Amino acid sequence: MTTTPDGLGHNAATFREDWLEGLADAYARTLRRVPGTFGVVGHHAPRPGKVAVVIGGGSGHYPAFAGLVGPGLADAAAVGDVFASPSAEQIYRTARAADGGAGVLMSYGNYAGDVMHFGLAARRLAAEGVPVRTVLVTDDVASGPPPVEGQEIDPSRDRRGVAGDFFVFKVAGAAAERGDDLEGVTALAARANAMTRTFGAAFSGCTLPGASEPLFTVNSGTTELGMGIHGEPGLRTTRSLTATELADELVDNLLPELPPLPEGAGDRVAVLLNGLGRTKYEEMFVVFRQVNRRLKEAGLTPFRPEVGEFVTSFDMAGVSLSVMVLDEELAELYDAPCDSPAFRSLPGPRRDADDVREGPAAAAEHERAQAQAGASAADLPATAALQAALDLVEANEDELGRLDAVAGDGDHGIGIVRGLRAAVAAARAAEPGPAGDPRSAGAALLSAGLALADASGGASGALYGALLAETGAVLVRAPEGAGCSTALLAEAVAAAQRAVSELGGAQVGEKTMLDAVDPFRAELCARTGEDLATAWRAAAEAATKAAAATAELVPARGRAARMGDLGYGHADAGATSLALIVTAVGGTLR
Repeated sequence: MTTTPDGLGHNAATFREDWLEGLADAYARTLRRVPGTFGVVGHHAPRPGKVAVVIGGGSGHYPAFAGLVGPGLADAAAVGDVFASPSAEQIYRTARAADGGAGVLMSYGNYAGDVMHFGLAARRLAAEGVPVRTVLVTDDVASGPPPVEGQEIDPSRDRRGVAGDFFVFKVAGAAAERGDDLEGVTALAARANAMTRTFGAAFSGCTLPGASEPLFTVNSGTTELGMGIHGEPGLRTTRSLTATELADELVDNLLPELPPLPEGAGDRVAVLLNGLGRTKYEEMFVVFRQVNRRLKEAGLTPFRPEVGEFVTSFDMAGVSLSVMVLDEELAELYDAPCDSPAFRSLPGPRRDADDVREGPAAAAEHERAQAQAGASAADLPATAALQAALDLVEANEDELGRLDAVAGDGDHGIGIVRGLRAAVAAARAAEPGPAGDPRSAGAALLSAGLALADASGGASGALYGALLAETGAVLVRAPEGAGCSTALLAEAVAAAQRAVSELGGAQVGEKTMLDAVDPFRAELCARTGEDLATAWRAAAEAATKAAAATAELVPARGRAARMGDLGYGHADAGATSLALIVTAVGGTLR
């Protein structure tokens, strides 16, 4: 027994038996073990007169293959040791358990061991009078030439099979479920394979059960484009990519490889963004957002897109993108219902990625576009001030994150930038003018505060939202004809400080944003006889000095307080962002 880096102890010698037994226990309502084998068969099989779809491959790739056994998908799956083909004997016994008398379709990835062992099993079944057909999955564009429907497969030359096997298994399973004969099921599975392409990227290797070191590695700070699920070399190595850059790489490598759209069948494509084992779902959704945009820009309509783990490689970090070009029949079969441990599809209408965005999503997209457009000459004072604050905080986003990570979760910079973007968009839409009217600025700040709190979230979002909204609440009550005087702004800032203190429960000296707000307020109040621009800039300088001085304080509030002296010697992120904001605003005042 060896403890792997994930903290679990595995006995490598019994790993396949152990996990298959656990799977069968957990999903006893769906499938069962084939006696005396490392294989599973669905409770729906065998069914007299129905073609049996038998799939398989090595362990380490769950939910491929045993997780995809159920009505409407595969009838049975034979499972090999880690990253190894099941033996011909295991495949033969598994296929025998699923055979309903209408023949067997075998489908699996194009790897030498699988080709040989499934081939031996097929020969034995055929010798016993069981009709057998085979469809190799060859979807990976990073390996070999493209698959060509109707041409003989050459395992030493053609592409390997990766996550696109899900499309092939789904189409074959649905065709068999509706009663197609063996030749029909085989032809449709082959068509699905011919219309499918996959390209992947890896950020790290994987560690096998019982091993203390990774089987293969990816150099830190790099991305391996096209790496295979067993560590096969990729096409090239590049630096670490952002989610958008990664999505672009995936799409750029697939689009030239896609087969032509079938004549008269429209522009629909099945889309699968597959996680390789360690990539978080939230991260995959970020990647899919850009994938979806790029595919639409290319004139394609994603049909029933899926984001999740379908073919993994233990704890490998990375993703792959699979696209299947659809004709009417492939779309119908892909959309057919199925039920397996890892994937369930229910009948009925579905909303797809090409549907029009509605409600908050559309509003958020509009706000982002507006805020990212930058300052406009038409912006009124409050909007211009918030835009300047956004620009300066965004330029310091990484530093704010670094300060927050000392004793927090490191998201302060990201959150405040996100909130300020929404605040700018809200202010731009709400500020009625004229430029010198404090009530106009107040209306903008009220809307901006609510938008910031909504977009930013977390404690900082709530506090900054209150700061803006309370400032705006004082300004909107200004007498008609009053100007934006230093005295009026000092009153508004004092009210905002009280609101933030009451909401957060913090006091000055506890290493929070209040340690910058309080000296800012005090300096502004002391200069009510001066013009606003001069007084504000002096107050902003006081806030900046106070924010730097928070490095000498020990946190006494929130999560940071539990870290004790860890935060000593580093300025508070909230106080620092407050100083940046008031400094930027001061630069817009005339």
